[in-house]
Amino acid sequence: MSVVLALALATPAAMAASGLCERIVATGNPQYPPILWVDPEDDRRLIGAGAELLKRVLAKSNIELDMLNVGPWSRAQEEVRSGRVDMLAGAFLTRPRLAHMDYIYPAYAEVPSVIFVRADGIFPYSGWEDLRNRVGSTVLNNSFGNSFDRYAEDNLKIQAVPSIQQSFEKLLRGRADYVIYERYQGLALAQQMGLTDQIDILDGSLMSEQLYFTLSHNSACNSPEMRAALAQAMLDLARGDEPKQLLEEYREVWARQLAPITPTSAPAIIE
Repeated sequence: MSVVLALALATPAAMAASGLCERIVATGNPQYPPILWVDPEDDRRLIGAGAELLKRVLAKSNIELDMLNVGPWSRAQEEVRSGRVDMLAGAFLTRPRLAHMDYIYPAYAEVPSVIFVRADGIFPYSGWEDLRNRVGSTVLNNSFGNSFDRYAEDNLKIQAVPSIQQSFEKLLRGRADYVIYERYQGLALAQQMGLTDQIDILDGSLMSEQLYFTLSHNSACNSPEMRAALAQAMLDLARGDEPKQLLEEYREVWARQLAPITPTSAPAIIE
């Protein structure tokens, strides 16, 4: 048997036998620079540090990555829950997501979240109790860790909207007292919207969560062999400090691509 013929027969057959796929479809939050954002040259795709790292993780098993933009963060999670998309290229660990997804260890980034306020609307803050009688806003299906999520569900009024742009618009129009979102992503998008001088961050509001790749329970590619291959590749890359290097590299890429977002002219904000 020739070498070429042997390879032709072995590649798909070996992949199937080993429980690995030849191609993975992934998605994520399209408003999450430098981890993920919409490719300015093709709005059907996402680019960023998370996309590049996942590509390198999969390359260790000769698996191709198709990194799709399926819409808002809430839609991205639904597509992965259903199995129509195989993976999320970045998610915090939460109890509800564990019911639908396997997390790939180790985490590849630690992401700080904060409370944003209007520069002229700063209020005293010493803890979550100070948010009780105020109206907050964030992105649909976003999470800030199990502890805060449980406290918010029981005690806070936080209105969820499809995009962080809409949350910031609610804040500036006085329809929200604060916005809770990831620190660096929020600052990057505020800069893109030209709002840097109009918003501030509450001192003492910092919370940090680990960011993971996840694999849908309903993905045809989910197998013990696939999960093991992903975890082993992720561990190798994390030991080499590759995730941190990619985050720095894509911060620069995002800064070069930065294009202004024009605020919506009408208050078409979904409550």
